[in-house]
Amino acid sequence: MKKGLWLVFLTAIISGVSIFINAFGVKGINPYIFTGAKNFVVAILLSSIILLYRNFKELKKLKAKDWRNLATIGLIGGSIPFLLFFKGLSLASPAQGSFVHKTMVLWVAVLAMFFLKEKLNSRIIIGSLLLLLGNFFLLKIVSFNLTIGIVLIFIAALFWSSEIIISKHILKKLSGNTVAFGRMFFGSLFILIFLLVTGQVPLVFTLNASQVMWILVTSALLLGYVTTFYNGLKLVKASTAVAVLSLGSVITTVLNLVFFDKLVTISQVLGIVLLVSGVIAFTVSTQTIKRIFPITSRN
Repeated sequence: MKKGLWLVFLTAIISGVSIFINAFGVKGINPYIFTGAKNFVVAILLSSIILLYRNFKELKKLKAKDWRNLATIGLIGGSIPFLLFFKGLSLASPAQGSFVHKTMVLWVAVLAMFFLKEKLNSRIIIGSLLLLLGNFFLLKIVSFNLTIGIVLIFIAALFWSSEIIISKHILKKLSGNTVAFGRMFFGSLFILIFLLVTGQVPLVFTLNASQVMWILVTSALLLGYVTTFYNGLKLVKASTAVAVLSLGSVITTVLNLVFFDKLVTISQVLGIVLLVSGVIAFTVSTQTIKRIFPITSRN
């Protein structure tokens, strides 16, 4: 459990750094090419890791059903939601789009209750509300407009939430590295099909050296993200894993403050406090809280 939490916490750090860096790397690059190229590079790197750590024997033992499950993860987690998300972001406010994406913690908690038999107790409900409020204040959302872009991002969030549930089920049998490989390999394959159908493949050959460098840098971060997340997800509850990932928003905010000399607002401070409180609600047991804050009974 502790190892799983540490791995997912590391994923949150990588996610926060990755979002910060991707904001620079994606500029001037077709987002579909950018995503497809990263997935392909990570799939190759994961293949090397699997061979290095002798997980190749696991791949050889996979049955047709296992390959279908990995392909499903690649379809609903590594391809379709990315295409929907980037299209949605081009049509919606970045802050509103990010908030809708962060609602994943709620959908994962509900889906985990039905399909993974995870209990939906008061701590999870309170934690989810704290995380949603935290992101609301951190992103400084003052209004909310329901546009087609928001709808696309919402559908993407549902796809990713479903992928986490399916991945958690498959991780009972397979290693985190193998599931991560399936997501990236099949995800890049499905995106390649999309690029072929839409005639965007030739754009790959227009990438310059600087853009290729950004793809390689962000691919390294994506590699760290998927390997730590899926190995962590194997050891902790699905809802807990997604809750800890919410700390990535805090990391990104801090990096923006440090590198761009922005003044922190009261809204952001409140958002960070709520996010941290929400993660604590998910990860710290009631018994631990009682030990830290003992309640003395009246005589």
